[in-house]
Amino acid sequence: MNPANQLTLARFFMTFVFVGLMAVDHVVAYILAYPVFVAATITDYYDGKIARERNLVTNFGKLFDPVADKVLLAAGFLVLMTLDELRMPAWAVVVILAREFLITGARSLAASEGVVIGANVWGKTKAIIQMVYIFAFLFFAIVAKALTMFFADAAFTGFFQTAVWHASYWAIILVGFFTLYSGYKFVRINWQALRLRDL
Repeated sequence: MNPANQLTLARFFMTFVFVGLMAVDHVVAYILAYPVFVAATITDYYDGKIARERNLVTNFGKLFDPVADKVLLAAGFLVLMTLDELRMPAWAVVVILAREFLITGARSLAASEGVVIGANVWGKTKAIIQMVYIFAFLFFAIVAKALTMFFADAAFTGFFQTAVWHASYWAIILVGFFTLYSGYKFVRINWQALRLRDL
């Protein structure tokens, strides 16, 4: 197995490790889970880069790289949804994940017809926004949990927890709307490639 595909498999493995650590529901486990998620995200960049630069593109990579990406993203959002420190409505997460899997399916369908649909600026921006949300609010949730454990009676603890709780709500709504808009732009830009006129 070539290095690019090894990184893709490593991302699957790290995703499960991340979920397992977060399931422990202890601040130490959360702290350990954070760099695991960051490392898994980094493999998303390097597996594709290595495959292209070394001419190691394979059918395995074409199939499993996007699947690994979406599994990691879904794990990040679903794990955050379970945290008491954050306020994340289920509908927003469902909208985000539905868009991701539908667009991935559309790309796969187009590819089966010999049409390659590349990422556009809207999709790239959306991906950055989503990951920034997960990185930021996972970090804030860890800090909030640590403050509760070590400084439960401090005034700042309550203020920080309230701020994070409300900020996570409004931020996920913005992420959800931008994700939907990027999906709309994807369909509009690739209208002909997707052959929607035949529907």
